Amino acid sequence: MNTGSLSWLHRSLLVAVVLVLALVSLCLGQEWISPWTALSLPFTDPDSVTAVIVREIRLPRTLIAIVAGTSLGLSGAAMQGLLQNPLASPGLVGSASGAALGAVTALYFFSGSWHPQSVPLAGMLGALLATGLVYLLAGRGSSVSTLILAGVAINSLAAALLSLLLNLAPSPFAVRELVLWTLGDLADRSLRDLWVMMPCTLAGWLLLTGVGRSLDALTLGERTARSMGINMQMTSWRVFIAVSLCVGAAVATTGMIGFIGLVVPHLLRPLANHQPGKLLPLAALGGAIMLLIADIGVRLISLHGALPAPLKVGVLTALVGAPFFLVLILRSRRNYLR
Repeated sequence: MNTGSLSWLHRSLLVAVVLVLALVSLCLGQEWISPWTALSLPFTDPDSVTAVIVREIRLPRTLIAIVAGTSLGLSGAAMQGLLQNPLASPGLVGSASGAALGAVTALYFFSGSWHPQSVPLAGMLGALLATGLVYLLAGRGSSVSTLILAGVAINSLAAALLSLLLNLAPSPFAVRELVLWTLGDLADRSLRDLWVMMPCTLAGWLLLTGVGRSLDALTLGERTARSMGINMQMTSWRVFIAVSLCVGAAVATTGMIGFIGLVVPHLLRPLANHQPGKLLPLAALGGAIMLLIADIGVRLISLHGALPAPLKVGVLTALVGAPFFLVLILRSRRNYLR
């Protein structure tokens, strides 16, 4: 079987897994609903209690998991391809910290007095401001390493301001609300949250469409890529802005969910023959799969476990991703010592 057929087969299998997990997510809750009932009842009896639960509670959670997971996996593959670094993550551009700072600022100063969608809107505004600051700090014509340094600096500044807000919270209850939001979760999300995150998400996905050829050329070295007609400066900014939009929208809606953008590209890279261009769609599907699995796992643990508080999705992905990150570091260290 040739490479093209294998790539098509891998994508088809991943799409099938996404669909199966999405159906499980729709059926899973306090009471299990049969797949046929979950799919047909909203159309045959839309006013029934079960149909309302599926349409208003489970469907938004499932769709947001797919969209946010796709964004995180796609962004991770794009950043690792651009930076030629397997340890790069979408958070390097500062958008995740900026989105978290914007959302927490809205929760801190305006909780209860604004529209519920003000938190994700403030998060996306924070992500865009962080990206703008990275641009101003790096300047025009900056190299990739300068962009990374600027992203790290803005990340640090946003994290410091986030810590300041938590430190100055007026009550322990406010601290608990702010901290729980930053842990990342998909519960209590509505279709309005999905519509709010979609414009920035779609803009980011569109910017990454067609960038695979430039990333493939970059594997041959920056000088060779330039000789092939690749505009490296435009490619760098295109990826940075796209990742900022995608990650900012995801974090503003779900809170901080880490490690998906780091882990998924590593797991799927062999299926793409280590070509960044082929990895992009696979990582997008893989990100959706990983976030759906994490959300389903959290719901199963909450249903059958005896935890004092519901487990957050961001905590579960961190528990899985942190050991994986440690293995990557040890493997890099071993390769360096050879």
